[in-house]
Amino acid sequence: MMREMQFTPEDNPRAFRDALGRFATGVTVVTCATPDGPMGFTANSFAAVSLDPALVLWSPAKASSRFAPFAQAQHYAIHVLDAEHTGWLTRFGRGGAGFHGLSHEANAEGVPVIHGALARFDCAQHATHDGGDHLIVVGRVLRAAYREGAPLVFSQGAYGRFANGL
Repeated sequence: MMREMQFTPEDNPRAFRDALGRFATGVTVVTCATPDGPMGFTANSFAAVSLDPALVLWSPAKASSRFAPFAQAQHYAIHVLDAEHTGWLTRFGRGGAGFHGLSHEANAEGVPVIHGALARFDCAQHATHDGGDHLIVVGRVLRAAYREGAPLVFSQGAYGRFANGL
């Protein structure tokens, strides 16, 4: 049996981050329209909130250079990445190419959407809440779409794919 490490987040923030990393998450790209054109944001802070009404959330970091457009966006789309979409990570990460050279179209609300995502949720901002160094953005799902495939997964600082079975 492995020894359990105990700590307080205030005394050991790195250990806190490492403990959070033990929870595997999916990976998303959130998109919105801005006066300067389409914008994307890579995020793994996505979760379902409610089925009725249909609500989801994501949490952009306040320190991000792209924070303001997403915090103010009244409409946005959350794209769940397929295991084959590792190229989207750098494209929509810090300093990436973003939408430059990427085929996309606008949905009914004018939000840029990327075809080929494992799932997509077109959202209207429902509420925002302070979440420390992040903003918790709750969206009302207007439309959703999905296809078969393997999700891109993030855990313990690495990306991978989910394998069915135990």
